[in-house]
Amino acid sequence: MMSQPVKFVDTEFLRVAYLENGPAEGWPVILVHGFPYDVHAFEADARLLAAEGARVVRPYVRGYGPTRFLSSETMRNGQQAARGLDLIQLAQALQLTGPILGGFDWGGNAACVAAALWPDQIGGLVSYAGYDIIDVEAQRLPAAPSLERVCWYQHLFQSERGRAALRTNRSEIGRMLWREWSPSWAFDAAAYERTAQAFDNPDFVDVVIHAYRVMHGHEQGDPALQPLEDKLASCPPITVPTVTIDGSEDPLKPGGTADHARYFTGPHEHRTLSAGHNVPHEAPGAFAEAVLQVRRWRT
Repeated sequence: MMSQPVKFVDTEFLRVAYLENGPAEGWPVILVHGFPYDVHAFEADARLLAAEGARVVRPYVRGYGPTRFLSSETMRNGQQAARGLDLIQLAQALQLTGPILGGFDWGGNAACVAAALWPDQIGGLVSYAGYDIIDVEAQRLPAAPSLERVCWYQHLFQSERGRAALRTNRSEIGRMLWREWSPSWAFDAAAYERTAQAFDNPDFVDVVIHAYRVMHGHEQGDPALQPLEDKLASCPPITVPTVTIDGSEDPLKPGGTADHARYFTGPHEHRTLSAGHNVPHEAPGAFAEAVLQVRRWRT
């Protein structure tokens, strides 16, 4: 398969690298990857949506692939408010009006943040998994031992030893997480290696470590973003049309997220698929179908 040309656009803090499918005048969709994944997770969904007339943008999020900070002085910030704001500024830079956002893992978190804080700029949402806004205070409390074990990487990243481990073994750690989080998915080495190249970004380690330390309340975020974090701490409802997705084999989401329905006050549908954490790769087309449902609600 021939690789697509990478495009670039500048936002306030980033030179964002992205792939684009579909007509330039198409209805806008932004599909957002998480950790430790990249834009290639959404290849099938991007092609399907482009065939339906969508302009599909797949950005490398901060710290991944060719995306770079514009200034060496900018904080290498991984907090959720920064990543949600990135999506809003990306849409503005590309002049996308009312894009439908779709994301999983970090991408689901960022998409939910953007939809909750800037609903007037978002046309709809597809979120894996559920209402994926981080409750930092709740993260201070222990989870079930089985889930704490699954989250070993988050605990590792709280220490400087963890930072060194990620810097030295980022590819090996990512491969382990792919296997653990998608226990029934037999991915091939070439698919993983293509994605792992995105982890060679010079800011990858700092952004990832900061993201998980802020999430656990062990580091501070950008003071300028604290008003946004305060709003997120109140669990604001998501009012835009939304489809939420669970993977029934995802060890990070035991029991699923169907009980999150109360946070969605607009049109909402919840779907459960036979998949692990990496739904776009494991169930190609599932995000595209959900995006099309959101669009039907809007039209």
